[in-house]
Amino acid sequence: MVVTTAPQTRKRRMPRAERERQMLAVAEEIFAERGYAAAAMDEIAERCGVSKPMLYEYFGSKEGLLVACIRQARGQLATAITQAAVGATGPRDALRRGLVAFFEFTDAHRRAWSLVLRNEAAVAGQAAAAEVEAIRQEQVEIDLALLTAFLPDAPRVDLEAAAQIVVGACERLSLWYVSRDDVTAEQAADHLMRVLWTGLAALVEPPTAR
Repeated sequence: MVVTTAPQTRKRRMPRAERERQMLAVAEEIFAERGYAAAAMDEIAERCGVSKPMLYEYFGSKEGLLVACIRQARGQLATAITQAAVGATGPRDALRRGLVAFFEFTDAHRRAWSLVLRNEAAVAGQAAAAEVEAIRQEQVEIDLALLTAFLPDAPRVDLEAAAQIVVGACERLSLWYVSRDDVTAEQAADHLMRVLWTGLAALVEPPTAR
């Protein structure tokens, strides 16, 4: 008698990039839930369905995993803001578009953004803290590039100062924004516009036009 067996279905091997995205998504969630110090690599590995050694193979350490989460957020935020400014009709429009995109991003990543801006990175170590600072510096560069494009004749020092102020104001207001559900991204952007544009308009319009 001939015995036949059904062919076994081979389990699909997840590509490395896809696996890494999965690990980062789970890690972001657990870091936000527990805080960095209380987050356990064992739990992250279990939720991902991988071994703990695989996490270390990908990221080197728990701090390395946090750094990767922050770096991913940094890239996503930069893309969101630069894309939002495409087609802006002037500096005011470009600034508001960028602010709305910033708050929409923090809204979509409320727990992770709160984690980034709390002292979790400093607790994790120098590399994580440096990655948070890199987010700030990249945002300054993006804002400076936008302002320079629309205000090519404005003094460079004024534009540099304005870019630093915009980023600092966004960071502080975002801490307030992610803690509540009764303010939209557009409303948060308008709160900042009312304050920021008063000063920036001086670089654009004569006093009688404001």
